[in-house]
Parts: sequence; structure tokens; C-alpha cells
Amino acid sequence: MSEFRIIGRKDRADFPLFKMYNVPVKIDSGAYSSSIHCSSIYEVNNEKNESYLEVVFLDETYSGFSKEKQIFKKYIKKKVKSSTGDEQERFFVKIPIVLFGESIETDFSLTTRNGLKSPVLIGRKLLNKKFLIDTSKTNLSFREKKKIIR
Repeated sequence: MSEFRIIGRKDRADFPLFKMYNVPVKIDSGAYSSSIHCSSIYEVNNEKNESYLEVVFLDETYSGFSKEKQIFKKYIKKKVKSSTGDEQERFFVKIPIVLFGESIETDFSLTTRNGLKSPVLIGRKLLNKKFLIDTSKTNLSFREKKKIIR
């Protein structure tokens, strides 16, 4: 049996591929998939009729926001049910997130999480077989990172 890392109810994570660091994340064992806040999400068809996504992660309320468009040629569109029972169609992309110094590639749904404290929600698909949640703790990965930097 593999050893599980303890993760708290919220933390900070890095997305080095997009130069986003110390991004607030909320751990949500009730959510199956993970999601990330985007200020814009557009599906575009080029002149060859190939589709791709243009995405701008975060918004001006978060550090790390750059207004830089990210292009995804590989993505899927799925229906997801929110915690309120509303069903909506979302785009999913596979991107790496760094927690506890380990890069974990997982699927993220792209959505607008305006008004929410954490722009990233981590769901069971990423947590499963890697982490145990201790709801009395926060920022365990971020604290470990700060110790290494010192």
C-alpha cells in the first residue's frame, strides 16, 4: 500500500507551465473533478476548420494573472453537475499542478469562479490514492515549499 500525503482543506499550488505560482486552491472531496477559474474561454475554429481553445486563466483579483492567452489543441467538452444540481457543459484540459513539490497532471474543467475565494478547486479524481484530507489543516504544501526555499 502506498503512503498518502496529508492535505488540508485549502492550500496554494503552482502551475509552472503557465507561470502561475502560489495560487489558492480549495480541497473538495465532494467534487469529482478539479476546476480552474478562467476570465475567458473561447472555442475557435481556424481557417483549416480545426478547433482549439483560447483560455485566459485567473483574473485581475489574483496574483499571477497575466492576461496571456493559453492555447489548447487537445480538450474535451463534457456535461457536469454543480453542487446545486445545475447541469452545464464545460471544457476540460489536462494540465500539471504542483503540490508538495510533485507535478501531477490531471484534468481541469474550465469555468468562471467569480466571487469565490479560491480560483482552483481540487476534486476526488486528483486526490484519490494520493492524499488524505485533514480539514483542521491549511497550506501544508505551501509551508513545505517555503521551508525548501529558505
